[in-house]
Amino acid sequence: MIHLSLIGIGTGNPKHLTLEAVEAVRAQDLILIPNKGAGKDDLAGLRQQICAELLTGAPHAPRIIEFDLPVRDPSTADYRQRVDDWHDAIAEVWQAALAAHLPEGGSVGFLVWGDPSLYDSTMRIAERLRARIPMQMRVIPGITSIQALTAAHGVPLNSIGAPVQITTGRRLRSEGWPAGCDTLVIMLDGECSFQSLPAPEGVTIHWSAYAGMDNEINIAGVLSEVQAEILDTRARARQDHGWIMDIYLLQRQG
Repeated sequence: MIHLSLIGIGTGNPKHLTLEAVEAVRAQDLILIPNKGAGKDDLAGLRQQICAELLTGAPHAPRIIEFDLPVRDPSTADYRQRVDDWHDAIAEVWQAALAAHLPEGGSVGFLVWGDPSLYDSTMRIAERLRARIPMQMRVIPGITSIQALTAAHGVPLNSIGAPVQITTGRRLRSEGWPAGCDTLVIMLDGECSFQSLPAPEGVTIHWSAYAGMDNEINIAGVLSEVQAEILDTRARARQDHGWIMDIYLLQRQG
């Protein structure tokens, strides 16, 4: 039997881990860390750093193994099918890693960026694995990039009594501003989709890159006034680090 713990670790700051997450990391027999390849190995390095800090002096130290993530096939035209195929491939890699490093069963932990519930597919991949091997799953929540964003800017997520919609850059580009909601959180946006909004006057933006990390960058203001600054800053940061993760809050007058 495999006992799988999906451990939310926040957004790169070791202080973001809850006491429950710390206990879970220390209790594992094996920690599996994904490596997304050159240019994104900072993420694997941060996970390694978190483990090193948590396990120093601990009576029990799990083995820590990195594995290479499969690359999503860009040739598949249908987006949903492309993602499903990718998740199938990742589940196969997980299964192979468990067979190689935990053949007799035991406890294994995956350190999930942010929280496993929010625009993360680790639980979906784990369900694929559950269909193949005897497994029990436990989920430990973590601080999300949304929490890190609003804390960095010192702003509330919602206005009084009003809803908030969390969506993606892809949907903002294709569908525009959703009806019935004046506050949006935009995630997974590699194309700065706020540029697609018509007449952005009256819209404010709170934008963060590497939220919660030591190299966090924050810009806020009226969208039409700070848009160019965000585009320039984002391009330079991506060039400097080889990768970027950013998130932003958009608000318009009701």
